[in-house]
Amino acid sequence: MTTRQRILRKLVNLYPPFLGAGIRIKFDDTTNKVAVSMKLTWYNRNYVGTHFGGSLYTMCDPFYMILLMDILGKEYIVWDKSATIEFVKPGRSTVHAEFYIPDEVVEQIKKEVDKNGKSMPEFVAEVKDDQGEVVARVHKYIYVRKKDTGR
Repeated sequence: MTTRQRILRKLVNLYPPFLGAGIRIKFDDTTNKVAVSMKLTWYNRNYVGTHFGGSLYTMCDPFYMILLMDILGKEYIVWDKSATIEFVKPGRSTVHAEFYIPDEVVEQIKKEVDKNGKSMPEFVAEVKDDQGEVVARVHKYIYVRKKDTGR
């Protein structure tokens, strides 16, 4: 991991959308896992007193892309392609999500890029409450291809 990546990982909790929603992020550099949590507060609560859907999505938005960028390195282009969120039940306590990409999935993505020129894997993140019950499910689709070496 580069020095720039280390600095960005330390500063990510100060990023205004995360800071404003009360989202806390912890990167585990040894396992390529990201753990995210968000307490229910007056500034991320919706009209009916539960977690605001936009904040639930925000806490899941960039992490699969960031992980893949860090794992694959500079020879790949990695972009968020699309996402959907399914609200399963109201969030009334602190919510949590974990993001992890197993080595087998990374190898599958590399093989697909080598074969087809690109890959668009789908990842699913579950946002859970303090009791471990699913509050929301976010489907992320990531676009991956190798950089053109001729440029």
